[in-house]
Amino acid sequence: MIDPRFTVHGASRLLASGALSSRELVAFFLERIDRWNGQVNAMIAIDRELAFESADACDAMRDRGEAESPLCGIPIALKDNLCTRAYTTSCASRMLENYVSPFDAHVVERLRQAGAILIGKTNLDEFAMGGSTETGIFGPSHNPWSSDRTCGGSSGGSAAAIAAGFASGSLGTDTGGSIRQPAAFCGVCGIKPTYGRVSRYGLIAYGSSLDVAGAFAHDIEDLALILQCISGHDPRDSTSLDVPVPDFQAEVKATRAPLRVGIIREHLDSDGLHPEMRQALLEAIEVFRSSGATIVDVSLPHTKYSIPAYYIIAPCEASSNLARYDGVHYGFRADKTHSVGKESPLEEMMESTRSEGFGPEVRRRILLGTYALSAGYYDAYYLKALKVRRMIRNDYDAAFENVDLLLGPTTPNAPFRLGEKVNDPVQLYLEDLFTVGANLAGIPAISIPIGRNGDGLPIGMQLQAPPLQEGTLLAAGYQFHRESGYQPTLPDMDGMKS
Repeated sequence: MIDPRFTVHGASRLLASGALSSRELVAFFLERIDRWNGQVNAMIAIDRELAFESADACDAMRDRGEAESPLCGIPIALKDNLCTRAYTTSCASRMLENYVSPFDAHVVERLRQAGAILIGKTNLDEFAMGGSTETGIFGPSHNPWSSDRTCGGSSGGSAAAIAAGFASGSLGTDTGGSIRQPAAFCGVCGIKPTYGRVSRYGLIAYGSSLDVAGAFAHDIEDLALILQCISGHDPRDSTSLDVPVPDFQAEVKATRAPLRVGIIREHLDSDGLHPEMRQALLEAIEVFRSSGATIVDVSLPHTKYSIPAYYIIAPCEASSNLARYDGVHYGFRADKTHSVGKESPLEEMMESTRSEGFGPEVRRRILLGTYALSAGYYDAYYLKALKVRRMIRNDYDAAFENVDLLLGPTTPNAPFRLGEKVNDPVQLYLEDLFTVGANLAGIPAISIPIGRNGDGLPIGMQLQAPPLQEGTLLAAGYQFHRESGYQPTLPDMDGMKS
């Protein structure tokens, strides 16, 4: 079992008992960051003075008996597309390299109100577009289990930070699998809530109908604590759901009727699923069966259209959202002051700003989206993709009439090598094969570690549930880990394989 300081609930108990101070906890994590972040490149911004000031404030609150939240004094890392007043919010892009937000994102506000210590910002793919944390300006993050492997993306830095022991918990965002895929690759837990469960206010948009903020942690109890904190209605976000937030901490260990677990046959029988991944899932299914769950075969007949639909809808929304970065309002501006050909100086400046400010993957997705939205192609591509999206949601709705949750792989393969797919976008996009459906349908999903492959690399399992049933996912994940004897572990950082 890992040191309790690495988990939210473990550190919280130590703080409450007086066995540990928040200042000591912050110093512990900062020492680990100093020692190993050069290898992992998960953290891209640290404010030591702010971290210690926050820790001292939490210690004082605890001395006065005012530390009510279990997150008070707990170091949490933030993906760098969540706006913060205390740090730059760069989205790992030259376009926003020096941008300091005048406000905090809703999830950041919630963490601050709970007394969490925002220990730093984490690496990501540029504007959250990528699946390997290789497209941003800070260079790739490395998987703590093997330094030549990807930690996934786009929230790879947030997952790697937990796996490497740089914070007790972290926040990421998920547009097509960007929490669950890195969680699987790094051997940690990651949850994507229902669309609208967590406010998107202050989350720099990629795909507005798909983006969701969520959490990474070592175990299910920690996910419940963080999700409890960041969930809830926010009137500043028109897509925020005005529904009660359950007591996720209680739901994790609540006594429930035996689960009805649906096995997604299109996923488990996919030609793209590596045999080692399939075998690990078959063993996981038996764990559920032995615990009393009813196992049901489920079909999602339109799941094969998830990737094509997603890679039309998401770039279309990105094309619209990123139009604001023109060199005029804020952010990077190219140094172009003279006209070329028939272009005006303003047009040339805007063109040069976008060409120099955005990396190749972001430009690729903007161009794809602009093309699909253009006159003559809107009906053929974007409108058709929206219809397919509705069919995919209908498949999920039909499946959930007979089961409580769906079980399948998180990723087709174990973590691939850095550089292996960055120049092959189609192969990189196919890494989202099993995750994009939940975003298109707006349902909650979780990835939990279930073992290792022959090379010692983590394997993740994905569970999906009906809208607003995050409690079911947390309870099922907790039950699985209890029945399987799972214990969180940290990689040997001194002996990182390379």
